[in-house]
Amino acid sequence: MRSSDGVAAKLVLAAALAAGVSYLAADHLALSQTVSLAWKGAGVGLLAIYAALVARELNGWLLAAVMALGAAGDVLLGAAGFVVGGGVFLLGHLVAIGLYLRNRRAELTRLDVRLAMAFVPLIALIAFLLPADRASAGGVMVYAAGLAAMAASAWISRFPRRWVALGALMFVASDLLIFARGGPLAGQTWVGFFVWSLYFAGQALICTGVARALGEDLAG
Repeated sequence: MRSSDGVAAKLVLAAALAAGVSYLAADHLALSQTVSLAWKGAGVGLLAIYAALVARELNGWLLAAVMALGAAGDVLLGAAGFVVGGGVFLLGHLVAIGLYLRNRRAELTRLDVRLAMAFVPLIALIAFLLPADRASAGGVMVYAAGLAAMAASAWISRFPRRWVALGALMFVASDLLIFARGGPLAGQTWVGFFVWSLYFAGQALICTGVARALGEDLAG
């Protein structure tokens, strides 16, 4: 990577972190929906640009696509509702699964495999039980199965778990809080803070963890 490209990538990453963290203040400001959604999408959208700037082969471009779909999902959840926004997020999870399976860990213990296999049905069941609106529970479960499969594939990937798998698990926790907000945690004002904090921090860990690992591959 040229030094100028490296500087640009660092500046974009800093802007992404600033946009994502500052969005926590959005609920306390009188903003139009357009401004609020643009601000919401900026954090992960800039992560997508950062991933594209540092991409040098297919894995890097897949990471950029994952982040871009996440940013689109952020905006569309507010602009078009759960079905459309959730569908875009699910597509992002499928791309992420492809990225992680292309980069499976060379050696996996039996415990690793068992954890990954148990994770999907467990998270899908929890998600199914959370919504008070039982008509939506089936769709929530389908989405959660894709989300959990993404996290499980991150766990068995070669990418550093303290970054990428942790970030994926934070993403899972954020979405479970969203589902719980429509059920047992309805009306709890603290939930929104943790939904965004866990989600954005998770996306940032995934993006920087994968990008760093891919950069080390090229440097080696």
